[in-house]
Amino acid sequence: MFDSEDMFRAFQPYRDESIVMVTGTSGRSWQDVTTKPERDLSLQGAMGQTTSAALGFALSQPSERVVLFDSEGALLMNMGILATIAGKKPPNFFHFLMDNECYATTGGQPVPNAQDISYAGMAREAGYAASYEFDNLEDFANNIEHIMKQTGPVFVAMKVVPKIENEPIGRRQRRPTRTRAQTIADVRAELGIAGD
Repeated sequence: MFDSEDMFRAFQPYRDESIVMVTGTSGRSWQDVTTKPERDLSLQGAMGQTTSAALGFALSQPSERVVLFDSEGALLMNMGILATIAGKKPPNFFHFLMDNECYATTGGQPVPNAQDISYAGMAREAGYAASYEFDNLEDFANNIEHIMKQTGPVFVAMKVVPKIENEPIGRRQRRPTRTRAQTIADVRAELGIAGD
């Protein structure tokens, strides 16, 4: 596994004029590295639909090279998109998957069977023009120039260190709730209505 910020630094010199889309917890790391923020599109909050949105953008902008930094949690919510991308064959689409083996934005819950899934294998079998997988930053850095010269759709799976943002929902501190009677009393007081 390697750090997503280090991966972004290795990628940055080869982005050229690509439109870059980043999803998940790594979006902030990309913002610290990007040198062309005007060529970046945020897909925060679109979990499960990021890949579809990026594909649609790539198809609508055939003269632009479109790079998506996706997360495996989001991709797992819409695995059928791999077949759609392969079938549409967008030559300008580069699909990078940051696999941290957990759902980092919701508390770090483990992705089922995370260590045995080959997302690059799935993309290859679906029909992507090329697919790669890396768990070592040096290997990734040594291959990124070649990858970015390929004709898409290209898939690159990377094992990255998780950056967990939240506690799982059951462990988060809850806001105090008011009873119905407290709510009614507050509304009456605000409206100047005397209580019973």
